[in-house]
Amino acid sequence: IGCKEEQKAEVSEVQDKSPNVLIIYPDQLRRYSAGFWSEAKYREYTIGKPDPVETPNMDRLAKNGVVFSNAISNFPLCSPARGMFLTGRFPEQNGIWNNCRVGREESLHDDLPAITDIFYEAGYNTAYFGKCHWLKNDPLFDKDGNYVGSNQHPGGHHTHRFDTYIPPGKSRHSIEYFYQSLTKNTHYDPVVFSSDPHAIMGKKDGEIHQVKAFSAKDESEKIISYLNNHNKVRDPNKPFFIMWATYPPHNPWDDENTDMGILEKYYGLDRFPELDSLVVRDNADLEVAKYARHYFAIVTSVDFYIGSVIRELEKMGELDNTIVILSSDHGEMLGSHGRKGKNTLKTEALGIPFIIHWPNGLKGGEINDMLFGVPDVLPTTLSLAGLKKSIPDNLEGMDFSSSLLTTQNMDFQEPQGILIILRNAKGIHTKRYTLCIEENKELWETKQVAELNGAYLYDNQSDPYQQEKIPLDQKPEIARSLLGLLGQELKRSNDPWYQERKYSGVIIYD
Repeated sequence: IGCKEEQKAEVSEVQDKSPNVLIIYPDQLRRYSAGFWSEAKYREYTIGKPDPVETPNMDRLAKNGVVFSNAISNFPLCSPARGMFLTGRFPEQNGIWNNCRVGREESLHDDLPAITDIFYEAGYNTAYFGKCHWLKNDPLFDKDGNYVGSNQHPGGHHTHRFDTYIPPGKSRHSIEYFYQSLTKNTHYDPVVFSSDPHAIMGKKDGEIHQVKAFSAKDESEKIISYLNNHNKVRDPNKPFFIMWATYPPHNPWDDENTDMGILEKYYGLDRFPELDSLVVRDNADLEVAKYARHYFAIVTSVDFYIGSVIRELEKMGELDNTIVILSSDHGEMLGSHGRKGKNTLKTEALGIPFIIHWPNGLKGGEINDMLFGVPDVLPTTLSLAGLKKSIPDNLEGMDFSSSLLTTQNMDFQEPQGILIILRNAKGIHTKRYTLCIEENKELWETKQVAELNGAYLYDNQSDPYQQEKIPLDQKPEIARSLLGLLGQELKRSNDPWYQERKYSGVIIYD
């Protein structure tokens, strides 16, 4: 990756003032649902065809930043991905093996340092806006959804089946300014909890507040207010760390949850009279993908509000010294293989955007094709901000900053493959192949004795839409190499399969 001549391996030698950090984290944003992928410079880095989506603000970040073309969500599911993102550690260490929801024990470990903790300890203002989804969902609310902190009357109720309020304390991981949106499967009627009474009509932290607006719009307005320090909510002499985790473009995808003006303007029948002119992938089931117009319209809406925040940073004179990262927790199948959603070891669920925009520190318009995973975000971001010494020991994530800040770095070794996992499946994703080892899911979910359901490869170069499963014995040398790498990565992540040496007749453990 190219760089300016004055750049050094350590960012702190370049900057007198610590850079701000803004992480933008839309839920369920496909890697290729951005307009810049259709341009010649980026087109050669795509697997299959990019989506015909209008995203001028994401495009601006990409063209003036560094695009990771092989970024992968190691566990393509909301809560597990967030646990890895926040801690730089895989599920066995961070505590989240499934989506946090009523009836499950999954919860991010309070004692693990999260990225917000580390930036706070380094002297940053810390703020969080949007979806959280990392805490065990206990019945600690009254019947109206207000937090009371007890399951005894008036407590004993849940405020949301799939997500819950993060109260002050260790579970909030040093977030000073807190604005949490619980969307309850709607984009235009979220409920909010906040540490700022000015933002929620004078209510207290833990009292439920209803917002009648598109959640990304509402959050963008609150972020702009925070940036401008209305009501003196931050120390203007400190740099800021902001994470913005907007719920859309996650489902629902329907007229009620979509800006229909945007849908008609960009994705209407006049521009795309047939769905197959909009859903351009060879593996897509058009009947399943009939929500594509709504999905793309919501992506474009989110992009608009991303633009409003970026323009405010520019207006304030802070954009050049702000590390802006755009990513997502996982992709979206959008009808591929007859599926919607995520939670599968297919490229369209695994593939995520990852863009770093920082004019003061990185040369813009670059493409980094190294394999990059979710646990790598924490150490890479800290190092870019000059906080390399603050990176916790024994992380599974790798620090990629030296691959960005120097033209040649003999010490940095690019990973040859990325560990990909589900509750009942493991694999390795490389630049060309995807190895999948799957258990019988029905037996796993009913806690019966698991059995191997499939072991196969995809050749993503010759078969970009993953329509042909290749038996391991058809490519024995490649399979053996990847099975050995899988064993190493399961050991490094302390995965339960490694602890039990599961399927040792197939996976090559040391």
